[in-house]
Amino acid sequence: MGATRYREIAESLRHAIRTGTYPLGSRLPSESDLSARWEVSRGTVRQAVALLASEGLIGSRQGARRVVLRQERRQSFQQLNSFAQWAQAMGCEVASRILTRTLRTATDEEAERLEAAPGSEVLYVLRLRWLDGEPVMVERTVYAEWVAPAVLELPEDCVSIMDSIAERADIVAHYGEHLIDAVAAGSEDARLLRVRRASPLLRQRHLTYTAAGRAIEWTDDRYRAGSVVFNVMNSAGAAPLERRAGPDVRG
Repeated sequence: MGATRYREIAESLRHAIRTGTYPLGSRLPSESDLSARWEVSRGTVRQAVALLASEGLIGSRQGARRVVLRQERRQSFQQLNSFAQWAQAMGCEVASRILTRTLRTATDEEAERLEAAPGSEVLYVLRLRWLDGEPVMVERTVYAEWVAPAVLELPEDCVSIMDSIAERADIVAHYGEHLIDAVAAGSEDARLLRVRRASPLLRQRHLTYTAAGRAIEWTDDRYRAGSVVFNVMNSAGAAPLERRAGPDVRG
């Protein structure tokens, strides 16, 4: 019951932050006030507050009333928006930098994902993305050979590759397929995202296609824990959300 209770309190506070009851920079009520409001022990309140702090919504300074650092960043899959479009719609300051651009032979998996012939050339791009001045996502993308020239022309600080190639080369994304799981941060991810090695990261892999069904990119995005929430809505009348076992799960 206690475990359920602190999660209920955390969800109520999370909703209040998201809806502006506690705006950016404001302080949450004291532990004693929250304990009285919810009729629980201060230990239960501390658990709820610690959960919000781990998500980056509030400051975690011990012995002080917690300050709201930001509102929840929620990304929906209902529309095929670029990272930059989504971030700007949320009112966030977004920045990106291309760290690596390499033309190379596609791996077997990349060729299969992009529906390309074995041995085809692809463009591999490593990029770091920031929101409000903090690194939140490492993006590793493989672009199909026919897309590579347009991407190679872009500046290193291009905020949105997809928006740019749509405008400059008329390469427009119409469909997307998303795979979501969790992974541990390797050495490169940890360094770029400023987290400890083996820290949990939210991974989103996706394929993007043109209206004609031609594959544009195969991307592996790794988000720092607490930096974004993915929102998936479904219904009995629509295609259900599919769950798949990971590679280490055996039936």
